[in-house]
Amino acid sequence: MTSFAYLLRTPSPIGRIELTSDGEAVTSLSIERGGRLPLDEHPERGTAVLDEAVRQLDEYFAGDRREFDVPVRFEGTPFRVAVWERLQSLEFGTLTSYGELGLSLGYAGYGRAIGGAVGANPVPIIVGCHRVLSTSGKITGYSGGEGVPTKLWLLEHEGIMLAA
Repeated sequence: MTSFAYLLRTPSPIGRIELTSDGEAVTSLSIERGGRLPLDEHPERGTAVLDEAVRQLDEYFAGDRREFDVPVRFEGTPFRVAVWERLQSLEFGTLTSYGELGLSLGYAGYGRAIGGAVGANPVPIIVGCHRVLSTSGKITGYSGGEGVPTKLWLLEHEGIMLAA
């Protein structure tokens, strides 16, 4: 888990969301799984960037926002950071595959490593890792919330209808 100075939780249609920040950028976003969040035992401590992130998430879930412009800060290996930065360019309602993502970064044939990096995305929804599918177009998993049902909800919210 990323270190944090600030913590805020907010309800959403897919469960409670927990956001952390260093005071300048969002450093993590977790979606409730089984009624729990990773930092449930910690008290909330808000800051302006988290207030803005919650406002943008509320707009996204209401159907009024298609892209996020709240600052995020990634902590990870250079490879993972490159994958997460590439994920930021995926537009609302669009899909890519792990293979296409790897190819776009110059890592053709690195599907598993790309999948691991996508699954470790510290800021899901804001950084749209739910928009990545297997090369065959199947949903192979989702690390946020309740897994595949959460990913399906997010894709359907963006107008993408798929079978799990």
